[in-house]
Amino acid sequence: MLYSLSEYLTQFYGGFNVFQYLTLRTILGVLTALAISLIVGPVMISYLTSYKIGQSVRDDGPESHFSKAGTPTMGGALILVAIVTSTILWSDLSSRFVWIVLFVTIGFGAIGWIDDFKKIVYGNSKGLSARAKYIWQSIIGFSAALALYHTAQFPIETQLIVPFIKGILIDLGWFYVILTYFVIVGSSNAVNLTDGLDGLAILPTVLVGGALGVFAYLTGNFNFSNYLGIPYVPGVGEMVVFCGALVGAGLGFLWFNTYPAQVFMGDVGALSLGAALGVLAVIVRQELVLFIMGGIFVVETVSVMLQVASFKLTGRRIFRMAPLHHHYELKGWPEPRIIVRFWIITVVLVLIGLASLKIR
Repeated sequence: MLYSLSEYLTQFYGGFNVFQYLTLRTILGVLTALAISLIVGPVMISYLTSYKIGQSVRDDGPESHFSKAGTPTMGGALILVAIVTSTILWSDLSSRFVWIVLFVTIGFGAIGWIDDFKKIVYGNSKGLSARAKYIWQSIIGFSAALALYHTAQFPIETQLIVPFIKGILIDLGWFYVILTYFVIVGSSNAVNLTDGLDGLAILPTVLVGGALGVFAYLTGNFNFSNYLGIPYVPGVGEMVVFCGALVGAGLGFLWFNTYPAQVFMGDVGALSLGAALGVLAVIVRQELVLFIMGGIFVVETVSVMLQVASFKLTGRRIFRMAPLHHHYELKGWPEPRIIVRFWIITVVLVLIGLASLKIR
């Protein structure tokens, strides 16, 4: 919106041309989303508290979580408002990528909002049924995948890039739609499973989102992509603004979500942020790098899968409780220790992912 306005005003005063630069608009996107989060956050927390929109705690969860019952939830709505507002203000709204990533983020946020609403109104910690949640996730995921496939303008947009190995591009054809669907839906659910401790999911999301912003900027710039030997994808650079908005909104939310949390993001935040990371990775053609950088999300998801499979097949559990962070809770690790160590691991994994830009 402001990008288009500045473009128009440039004909009257050349100084407005500065807003055409991606770097400046990204910085402004970060600051706008951060400001919205910090200003609106206390008001939203007060509103959620006054209307008793509090967290429902699973009966079979760790006993240390019982004290968290009633803590305001659905704070992910704050993240969504900050991201969407900042993106619309500073992005080039003529970009198809901007609208697709917003569609996915808002769509999965709506699913999470309904899920959280059911938990609060009916006092049921399980919320929306797994079947209904999966159906709606599939509809949005497939819609985004088909939109990206049918609007692709260059072969690279539907090819798989293998990290750390130069020049290997795998033509996916229609399998691109399937892969995109699984990346979006899988990433959404992985972040949702990770969101079990104060601040555990939001900072890794910010770190991975920021790294994907780096990939977007370099992939969308012909000179940088040529220098680094990575495929050039025209138009992808505009995703940097969205990534900046995600980083700003996430840091603003962490201000209130850090231990001990004043508010939880709920499914409205976790599902939407996970889906956003998934579609971003697809757009910048770094699905495999997302698997590396989001290793914490992957391990948390795999721990649940292994736990369920082991119990059904042998009647025994591999972990004391799944997802994995609960296992360490029951081993006696303090919550802050688990959170910070998972953050540190994410920093390392993100750096490994970024190293794929040069090590080829």
